[in-house]
Amino acid sequence: MNHFIKIEIEISSDEQSDIMMSELSDINYYAFEQEEKKLIAYIKEVDFDEEKLKEVLVDDKSFKKTIIEAEDWNQQWESGLQPVIIKDFVAIRAAFHQPVENVKHNLIITPKMSFGTGHHATTFLMITLMEKIDFRNKTVLDFGTGTGVLAILAEKEGASKVVAVDYDEWSINNVNENILANGCENILVKKTNTISGMDQADIILANINLNIITESSSPISAILPTGGLLLTSGFLSKDEPAMEILFTEKYFVKESIFQKEGWLAMLFRKL
Repeated sequence: MNHFIKIEIEISSDEQSDIMMSELSDINYYAFEQEEKKLIAYIKEVDFDEEKLKEVLVDDKSFKKTIIEAEDWNQQWESGLQPVIIKDFVAIRAAFHQPVENVKHNLIITPKMSFGTGHHATTFLMITLMEKIDFRNKTVLDFGTGTGVLAILAEKEGASKVVAVDYDEWSINNVNENILANGCENILVKKTNTISGMDQADIILANINLNIITESSSPISAILPTGGLLLTSGFLSKDEPAMEILFTEKYFVKESIFQKEGWLAMLFRKL
């Protein structure tokens, strides 16, 4: 039976919570809940490293650690799960919710331990950016697919082929379930931790973190043709200058930017 670690950390401000989520994401935490004066983070037991956690926690901040089984985690997560509605564009809901009226797309996403339900600001921001893009007959690479929500939305918006990539076996299983639940037919799922050497794509979706984006900037540039689009999130507002410099050096131009709760999403076009 797979086990997971739940970490509860007292926080003093929303800004501290945002910074901590970004740093925890870099060491394989990928599901978060924010409560008043508390941040709750989840990680697979096999990935848990207490020394790395202590390096992230400032001023010897204490934390509470709980070991939970996957089934129990799912029950905890789903019990508080409510549909996410992004304007009249997308509603993200679990299968046990009723369809949301007056939206273009109703997406059925069962999150399990995969990140990407729309509840986190970065997924919300990515979908907001996606509404502005023409996906019709485009080839899309979803790098760090999580639940597959962005890949599924890309197909619903008319993409002819979507490649959904993740390194985590749990995510791979989850995204395949969600693809079936949404009746998608043009999504290819690949288990890998790199996109180096992948076929050319018209659009790359990358909702991951600053370190992986930085490490993958050269493969991203190689995959996208002139005029290709990169939509990316998973980093904080303070990282905007570094991101712009990184991709300007790779011959990209920034076209759009959105912020929510201290998180940032950016749209780049390759020159």
